Amino acid sequence: MASDKAKELAARQKAEVKAAKLAKKNSNDPRDWPWYKQIWQTYKVTAEVDKQLNPLMIGVFLGVVVVLTVVGIFLPPWWMWLILGVMGGLTADLYLLTARAKKATFVRYAGQPGAAEVALGMLDKKKWTYTPAVTATRQLDVVHRAVGPAGIVLIAEGPAARVKNLLAGEVKKHEQVAYGVPVTTVLMGDAEGQVPLADLAGWIKKLPKKLSDAQVADVKSRLRALDAVRPKAPIPRGPLPNMKGVNKAMRGR
Repeated sequence: MASDKAKELAARQKAEVKAAKLAKKNSNDPRDWPWYKQIWQTYKVTAEVDKQLNPLMIGVFLGVVVVLTVVGIFLPPWWMWLILGVMGGLTADLYLLTARAKKATFVRYAGQPGAAEVALGMLDKKKWTYTPAVTATRQLDVVHRAVGPAGIVLIAEGPAARVKNLLAGEVKKHEQVAYGVPVTTVLMGDAEGQVPLADLAGWIKKLPKKLSDAQVADVKSRLRALDAVRPKAPIPRGPLPNMKGVNKAMRGR
């Protein structure tokens, strides 16, 4: 009897492992993909937007191979330098793809409602947490929030004249809940006095540190009370490109 139960348990566990592997294989989440599939998908998506990607990758690869092969002529054996050249060219192309992929992401989502989330997703997650679309209107004006060493940062998307009151209302709510905590506001856009999408993450990172880790944790706790009583945003979330998958692809598993 015990043997039959053990066999049944082993068979069930085997079936569960097989089902999990199949689900991961068919998953649409880049985090579940093998590294080579992540790289290939990143390349395809980037090449659709960046028409200079292919010539640049070919040029970088050939350049590295040629340089190291020439070195091999003077420092034999040449074939070892050729192998190093191929490996070096592939590595250089991966670094190039990483940089071009991020730029292509900004181009792809620029101008779309919720696009700021693309930049917020590139912040250091050990220092910053962000909440997309803490409030929004039916006209697609959106306010996002980031919390970190600089305090609370509210990022607004939409026409300046129209989003002004929406942003001011959020500042008041956050100051009431997190009294004494610095609240910084920024309007994302390409007009004068605004911060472009591609520069948003860098702009936030450069804000001066005003809170300790313990204070940041306390702010997050207080903001949960504010979020708990919020009505659901009247528009769907903005674009959600998974940059975590892209970054894993660049590093490998």
